[in-house]
Amino acid sequence: MANTPTPHIEAKEGDFAKTVLMPGDPLRAKFIAETYLENVRCVNQVRGMLGFTGTYKGKEISVMGSGMGMPSIGIYSYELFNFYGVDNIIRVGSAGALQDDINLMDVVIGMGASMVSDFGDQFGCPGHLAPLADYNLLSKAVESAKDLGTEVRVGNILSEDAFYNDRPNPKDCFKKMGVLAVEMESGALYLNAARAGKHALCILTISDHIYRPEELTSEERQLGFGKMIEIALETAIRA
Repeated sequence: MANTPTPHIEAKEGDFAKTVLMPGDPLRAKFIAETYLENVRCVNQVRGMLGFTGTYKGKEISVMGSGMGMPSIGIYSYELFNFYGVDNIIRVGSAGALQDDINLMDVVIGMGASMVSDFGDQFGCPGHLAPLADYNLLSKAVESAKDLGTEVRVGNILSEDAFYNDRPNPKDCFKKMGVLAVEMESGALYLNAARAGKHALCILTISDHIYRPEELTSEERQLGFGKMIEIALETAIRA
């Protein structure tokens, strides 16, 4: 652990649990920690990217913000996997629905992450490496959702670098190919986990619809994702 603390994380060796939940918003990380965890302690405040460690049903769990976009989660997940001994990262975030039968507040689990990004080029693979979730975490999340009585959609999601896009209808192809929803982080997380020999999963709540004028407020996104968070926590204690 000679690489800790890092320029981005002030935590010391042993401050993070083996499983970390990662919302994009650090205030959502704070909400999760204060609402669901016991014996909580703050382990990171650098750049306002809050991180906490506590217990859930007796098991140590951490939660920390990732920021927006693949470059940001790329940094934090790399350091957690490679410098802090974290084995599992479960992203809990928001996404825009692409399919007509997916609605606001639905829960989507990313089995794979298609990408509109150059993030994967750094690994030097000829062709295109498919970023995939860890099957063990995925199967446990599906089991947890069933036990909680929450319906989930499992399938391909899209991770895209650009939130504002100058190209006309850039997501139409992905909708046509059955991709469920779009967000901005999971592809990098899945690739970093694969490279480190670790485990990652993305669980999303639909906050808006790309093809319909529907969206949640920022407060609803911060505080209203209880079903997703409960699935992630139950998955974490089974990991």
